[in-house]
Amino acid sequence: MTKCFRPDSAKIAVFMAASLALSFSVEGQDLEPRTYANTPVGLNFLIAGYGYTAGGVATDPALPIENTRIELHTGVLAYVRAIDVYGKSAKFDVALPYASLQGTATVIGEDRSREVSGLIDPRFHFSINFFGAPALSLQEFAKYEQDTIIGANVEVTAPGGQYDASKLVNLGTNRWSIKPELGVSKRMGPVTLELAGGVRFYTDNDDFFGGKLRSQDPVYSVQGHLIYHVTHGIWVAADATFYTGGQSRVDGHQNDDNLENSRAGATLALPVNRANSIKLYYSTAISGRKGSDFDTTGIAWQYRFGGGL
Repeated sequence: MTKCFRPDSAKIAVFMAASLALSFSVEGQDLEPRTYANTPVGLNFLIAGYGYTAGGVATDPALPIENTRIELHTGVLAYVRAIDVYGKSAKFDVALPYASLQGTATVIGEDRSREVSGLIDPRFHFSINFFGAPALSLQEFAKYEQDTIIGANVEVTAPGGQYDASKLVNLGTNRWSIKPELGVSKRMGPVTLELAGGVRFYTDNDDFFGGKLRSQDPVYSVQGHLIYHVTHGIWVAADATFYTGGQSRVDGHQNDDNLENSRAGATLALPVNRANSIKLYYSTAISGRKGSDFDTTGIAWQYRFGGGL
């Protein structure tokens, strides 16, 4: 009697989850212009934002999973403070994101779906400008003119997001990550060029989908921005990023999920008054693995205070 082969559903679920977890994380897809801009010491910023992401995500092509789609609504609250570190301008911030995700996929010819809401892993940043951006008060900053800035940025994500090891898709990752980055910013009249390169490292998730061990290689990324300063605090930026690496393993089994993707987008900043401004942004996939063709659109409100403002 001929035995009918049926793929192991538990194995499929594990690698589907691994692929999805990788796809909607932010590990290489950052498109943040003006990270290394000089900011007057003592200024504080409160930020509230909303983002919408929709599209396909990549899964292991060896698995019978097709038509994977996600729809992600994300809100974020953040606090930023500009500080003086031995005469150099620096900033630190903390961001607390919350999201609602809906996902669908076809697994062995059967449609599956998942809805989940909760916190995403919190993120912490520290950046410092080594050259070209001294620590200045708000009054001193009025006379400052940027030329070339060289700086560094470190981002840490902590395992504080929604996570249930019995579920396929979660908003949290149950692990830490750290991303050191070096960047340079060059002002030429109304135009500023920025280029930054970084690498994100991960700890292991030792409770992945029922107690399995998930590990991941570093993700290497480079991003560039062409910023045009219009007038009176209005600026617009063309953004692009490329990221590679990030191959994952579950209990030592290597997944076919290595990244080699590029994205492009645009950012527009509009001041409302002296203390408030609004930022609009959009990004889309340019090239990469099949199923990584998702778009992101968002808006952020920023309120600044302190520093003699």
